[in-house]
Amino acid sequence: MRYSGYELLWMFAVYSVAGWCLEVCAAAAKQKKFVNRGYLNGPFCPVYGLTSAAFGIVLPELKEHLIFLFLGGMIIAAFAEYICGFLLERISGQKWWDYSGHRFSARGYICLPASLFWGICAVLCIRLFDPLLVKLIYMLPQRAGRLILTAVLIAAFLDGLGSSAAVLQMHYFLGRAAFEVSGRLYGLSSFLENALTERIRRRMVKAYPSLKERKRAENGGIDEKTAVFARGCCFYKLAMLFFIGAFLGDITETIFCYTRTGIIMSRSSVVYGPFSIVWGLGCVLLTVFLYPYREKNDRYIFLAGTILGGAYEYICSVFSELVFGTVFWDYSAIPFNLGGRINLLYCFFWGIVAVVWLKMLYPILSGWIEKLPVKWGKLLSNSLILFMVFDMVLSGLALGRYSARQDEKTAVSQTVSGEEGGLNGWLDRHFPDERMKCIYPNAKFVD
Repeated sequence: MRYSGYELLWMFAVYSVAGWCLEVCAAAAKQKKFVNRGYLNGPFCPVYGLTSAAFGIVLPELKEHLIFLFLGGMIIAAFAEYICGFLLERISGQKWWDYSGHRFSARGYICLPASLFWGICAVLCIRLFDPLLVKLIYMLPQRAGRLILTAVLIAAFLDGLGSSAAVLQMHYFLGRAAFEVSGRLYGLSSFLENALTERIRRRMVKAYPSLKERKRAENGGIDEKTAVFARGCCFYKLAMLFFIGAFLGDITETIFCYTRTGIIMSRSSVVYGPFSIVWGLGCVLLTVFLYPYREKNDRYIFLAGTILGGAYEYICSVFSELVFGTVFWDYSAIPFNLGGRINLLYCFFWGIVAVVWLKMLYPILSGWIEKLPVKWGKLLSNSLILFMVFDMVLSGLALGRYSARQDEKTAVSQTVSGEEGGLNGWLDRHFPDERMKCIYPNAKFVD
């Protein structure tokens, strides 16, 4: 079962409110008083809403596979919580929650007990709450439902702007920031310097008394004193690793396919360049999540890589099918597969990749990247990022048009001949079916 965008937005709104209620009740039980634990000023916790909506997108087809549903919920929630915690700390210079005191925590952003709780929530959402919520949604007149939903989302958005301005303002006036607030953002925060932002700041300090000031590396990890480019696990380092991983992944898959089939075929994710986006992002995620544990035993890293890699590949498969209507790989013929999206053998392969990457390749590549001159390193990174953004956007448009031509067989001869103008005509002329089949030879279209 697939949920519509309207239903997913309702899930986001309802579960955001439910998450806020849960956080408030937990804080009240612990502190014996009411404390608004939300980032927003209103009764809204977007992390819960985003995570629950992600459950609704990725997990419905696992409804009958209870164990995989539970594990999928754990992994999706852990990823969302990790990213949100990381971004909040980077933006504000403060750690909003800290699980460091719990066993099996990752940099204090996530921990095993919280992930187990999220796994249970995923099972309850997919098998009980989501179907019930959808029934309740359609009990409302559609016009009234859309009006209520729009009002709630706009209110949450404006609340988010005010809360973010207060955070920036608080961080600025504390005088401990290691980065400068941009003129526009600070202008906004100054404009909002009134009773509202003051109230929000007081509420945040009250709700999070243990907030810790964390010094942030300036300029995306560039150490100006020692003139070392991309020191540590920083933005520029991850950007360069993305391109290296995307290139190496494409080459690896090409060689692997050649050994199996004797045919050299494209394994690229984009129309220009030998880059596999799945591999590039996979290398970045492995680095971000496992970098703090790079000194641990190989078996630990192998197990973590197997689980993370399998989950990541599954999510990528669902995403590409939902967005592009295309299946780029199908493991249905391989034993121990899950919906043809992942299989046990390739999950083990991800585990091996994690060990090889962290123990062998990452130290070498990291050293090479840090040897780049700061000026030229930044220029190269930014240029590659701009190129990849353009390449991905163009690839998405070309894939969308390729899919549309398959759905409109009667229009193929017309459009390919170039009779249609505008963007579609340009895409038909530059990326006809023959070229797209060469770039994506294994692509299968789904209804």
